[in-house]
Amino acid sequence: MSLEREGGCLCGAVRFTARLTGTNFGVCHCPMCRKWTGSALLGITVPEGNVAWTGAEHIARRQSSAWGERAWCAECGSAIWFRVTVDGPYAGNVELPVGLFDDANGLTMTNEIYIDHKPDSFAFAATDRQVLTRAQCVEKFPLLASE
Repeated sequence: MSLEREGGCLCGAVRFTARLTGTNFGVCHCPMCRKWTGSALLGITVPEGNVAWTGAEHIARRQSSAWGERAWCAECGSAIWFRVTVDGPYAGNVELPVGLFDDANGLTMTNEIYIDHKPDSFAFAATDRQVLTRAQCVEKFPLLASE
């Protein structure tokens, strides 16, 4: 499995190639990540120097806390990265949302943080829910066929 992954935002204005140092990723349920992503942040830690960007002029940033910065595409609003901005063991990395990868297969969710803030409705492993394939979604909602 290649540890080099490509990805980008919803509109394609921001693209990147990331050389991963591993395949493990985590989930953050903190209130800021939930507000920023509209859900939990499923993110993988990548050294900043391992990410090559195109369309970087479309990246907007905000110092979201005394110790962290969040970035998004200024064109479509996709969350792009979380980055620790103070010295310490997490400095020098970006947390890339796994959903930005063109191919997120082969990655493994290994931890969840702020689990005490996780809404009880977030249960990825539940088996008592309806699941639909893309084809089934298109059948139910024909407008999706154009995506």
